Amino acid sequence: MRADRYYFIAALPVLGELGTAPPIGFAQLMEHVGEQSRWGRLVGTLLLSDDLLQREAHLAGELRQVDPSVLTVQQARNEVPLPPYLVPAEESELAGSRLEVDTLWESYYRHALGVARELGSELLERWVRFEIALRNALATARARRLGLEERGYLVAADLAEDDADFSQLLSDWAAAATPLAGLRAVIRARWAWLQDHEAWFSFSPDELVVYAARLLLLEQWRRSSVEEEPAPPEVAAR
Repeated sequence: MRADRYYFIAALPVLGELGTAPPIGFAQLMEHVGEQSRWGRLVGTLLLSDDLLQREAHLAGELRQVDPSVLTVQQARNEVPLPPYLVPAEESELAGSRLEVDTLWESYYRHALGVARELGSELLERWVRFEIALRNALATARARRLGLEERGYLVAADLAEDDADFSQLLSDWAAAATPLAGLRAVIRARWAWLQDHEAWFSFSPDELVVYAARLLLLEQWRRSSVEEEPAPPEVAAR
């Protein structure tokens, strides 16, 4: 079993620093670890968050093409229902007056936390709790800026990391000149968290989770670079 873990990690290409090109695609990573394996479930659970981001951007008209890793293209386009584990029961506390996107993310976080606990991945559990705390910190800052009641925008607050300090990030995010710059500040904060919690050379499932999370951030940074590039003259002139 340890030999298998060593192979899964040692056979992967080395990841560069934030801003470098991803050396492997999500689909290649999933094929490498095996979608139905324990490793595949851990990696897939993490990459599912990117599928949901793509789905959100597509529905908002910000992304024309979707390339999901776990969801089908039809699910990412909202053409067919999402997997049952992402759809809360109608009578649950998640249903009601909350934004649909917040309800979906709460379902995702609870699902991801369940997978982390089932498969014994402390790193994935800590990452999910960090992500919840980060999302809620940003939601609170936005609500205060707009004079809205912040409690209505919190997601899975009972699962969030308790002692997370986002004061510097929120300052950088608020001072960002553009939404893209704000996004990059958030990506940097996630990258820094992974550097503080990495498990290199342990050849444990958590090391693979860190690898997948870093790959995800490299890809999201790459997308932000593409968005930043000016359109060709013939496109800009339309």
